[in-house]
Amino acid sequence: MIYAALLGLGVVGSGTAEVLTKNKKLIEKKVGDRVEIKYILDLRDFPDSPFGTLVVHDFSCILNDPQVTVVAEMMGGAHPAYDFTKSCLLAGKSVVTSNKEVVATYGTELLRIAAEHGAAYLFEASVGGGIPIIRPLREDLAPNHVSAISGILNGTTNYILTQMETEGTPFDEALKQAQSKGYAERNPSADIDGLDAARKAVILAAMAFGKRLDPNAIPCEGITTITAEDTALARSMGYSIKLIAHTEQADGKILAMVSPRLVPLSNPLGGINGVFNGILVTADMVGQVMFYGPGAGKLPTASAVVSDMIDIMEHSPSGIHAPVWTDADEADVFEFPGYTCARLLVFQATASALDTLTARFGSLHSLQLAPGRLSFVTDPLSEADTDQRISDCGLPLVSRIRLL
Repeated sequence: MIYAALLGLGVVGSGTAEVLTKNKKLIEKKVGDRVEIKYILDLRDFPDSPFGTLVVHDFSCILNDPQVTVVAEMMGGAHPAYDFTKSCLLAGKSVVTSNKEVVATYGTELLRIAAEHGAAYLFEASVGGGIPIIRPLREDLAPNHVSAISGILNGTTNYILTQMETEGTPFDEALKQAQSKGYAERNPSADIDGLDAARKAVILAAMAFGKRLDPNAIPCEGITTITAEDTALARSMGYSIKLIAHTEQADGKILAMVSPRLVPLSNPLGGINGVFNGILVTADMVGQVMFYGPGAGKLPTASAVVSDMIDIMEHSPSGIHAPVWTDADEADVFEFPGYTCARLLVFQATASALDTLTARFGSLHSLQLAPGRLSFVTDPLSEADTDQRISDCGLPLVSRIRLL
């Protein structure tokens, strides 16, 4: 008999209990043993839940029970989720999680503690919801040198941008629609400001390159400045605007960033709409591989949580090829002012400003004139160079969006 405990009976926690119960026979066949949920930790009582009798309010019940060997943490937030996870690992209990904030902030430490105490720390559900990406990076792509990963990692922002592009819906209205459908929280800052995607970018960078960047230090821009006019302009040029989490390694330096991007419609990420996620991995042996599916939701995310639990139950911690990270230092991090790419620039200007812009930017690709506005795509330029040229123009800048 294998006993498990769940930390949290919210959306993902209740979904995990449901998956473990509904597919119990399938799971036990894969594991080769009976599996039981012994405890579910939550502050609340759930008298109407089929799992209500399993709820406890004291974490020590789980920590001090030697029968519990696998713990699934789905509490959200950094604390007490980190503290409970660390305590479990120190006690030799394996932990799986959907908590991207804890993994991105404390992953290096928790992986080390797990290895030192004969436990496992797995987090497939922390990136991409139900989309397999952590395990493929850890196992299937292990023979490859990964050079870059680009992804649509937040379904809320992708839904908003899709509504703006396909329906011409203003940002504020599209956000309200996302909230009414349950895609966005009442306080949507973590989504629309790019913070959620930034944490996931840090995890992917660590998986690909073995270095954990500081999630609070990577360049991060959200979608609050994007307008329906921007999405219409992009579409007319053969692009779709997506919030892209991007990481790459060049010359031994690691870059991770989040920002709106113009994605060519021919790119696999360009056609991903609504609340779906997509992740494009570039590696030396396989070339490009694409992962697509529901990036959030009760059962898809719970499926990823339970897949990690099965991995531990089936193979034991000693049989799992766990990732090994170290925290990045200054020598590991790419200096963002040197990041080079092409950009769509929209100025408040008329045709009379063409000479000025040409003198500053050289070639003006995909040039478009509209009443009081002038837009074009630059040659690839660094961040610092772009800033300087925009300043030298002396013209009001309306929009600035990088190309993928």
